[in-house]
Amino acid sequence: MDRKPPSRLPRRLLLLLALGLVALGAGHAVLWRGMANGLEQGWQVWVQLRRAQGWRVEHTEPVRGGWPLSATLTIARVRLEGGATTLPGGIALTATPVVLRVSLPWLDRLSVELPGQQRLRLGAAEFPFAADMLTATVPLEPDTPPSSAELRGERLRIGTPAGGVEVRSLMLTAAGSASATETEPALALRLGAEGVELPAGSGRGAEALGRSIQSLAADLWVSGPVPPGRAPAARAESWRDGGGTLELRSLALRWGEVAAQGAATLAFDDALQPMGAGTLRISGAVAALETLAEAGVVGRRAATTARTILPLLSRPSAETGVPEIEVPLTLEDRVLALARIPVLRFAPLDWPSVGPR
Repeated sequence: MDRKPPSRLPRRLLLLLALGLVALGAGHAVLWRGMANGLEQGWQVWVQLRRAQGWRVEHTEPVRGGWPLSATLTIARVRLEGGATTLPGGIALTATPVVLRVSLPWLDRLSVELPGQQRLRLGAAEFPFAADMLTATVPLEPDTPPSSAELRGERLRIGTPAGGVEVRSLMLTAAGSASATETEPALALRLGAEGVELPAGSGRGAEALGRSIQSLAADLWVSGPVPPGRAPAARAESWRDGGGTLELRSLALRWGEVAAQGAATLAFDDALQPMGAGTLRISGAVAALETLAEAGVVGRRAATTARTILPLLSRPSAETGVPEIEVPLTLEDRVLALARIPVLRFAPLDWPSVGPR
């Protein structure tokens, strides 16, 4: 019996498959190199822009990595310093290291990771910090600076003058607009934090209510255009005169027996000190008042007055049925008052009249 010659089709399929894999690998290599080149070019452009704006930027040589599913740029040490026209005393951030990452298939997103020990200075105050995970994500658009950002953190540890603060989970989103009018937010911030452990030196009020805050959420708008200039006091005055406000659109807090929700609007007074008004809904206020009075945080006269007023103001919550009170909140002459009862006095803001040259 005659034998049929072996078919060449399987060999051709294997050859085509091999060629396809080679082409795919070559295409991926080209794509990854383009991602890495774009990442490094973007970093250099960012550094040049910050320096042109008067910021001091120091950094080590970037190192590429992340193949095959992402392109990364690792800078072992970055120091960014400036911002004295925005904050008296300026801002300084030292990060060791910073990892920039673009991952497939999300080529329109940049992740900025801070995996090590970091240090932030705001004015004269130093805040060293570290986290199990701390990542900022910003959108990437050609020839357009990012207008929004999202920061997520897990087990964030922050050093403060009063001691260490630990946050189990943190989420912060920010969106800005350079063309904002008086009625539009130039900056919108949304904060969410859970499991906040306060330091032992937080003060008698924190010790009385407990050092563990279960949750905190806030939604803030900074309205009105921020004027240019080098003198912080002059910029703050122009922002105030232009109708600038800080609007706390919502606040939700759970701290021990206290649950609070509120909203407020803040601005600067004639002396460039914060002033404002709002409302606060509190459940567990009577128990908290007794605790604060026993700790000496609230004076005897104020506590006696509050014991009389608070039960009269209490109403069952529509959601939970738990008694709660709604009280006016005012900040005037650096004194914070609840239902006209002074509870806290702030130190004055010290505005330098002339920024650094």
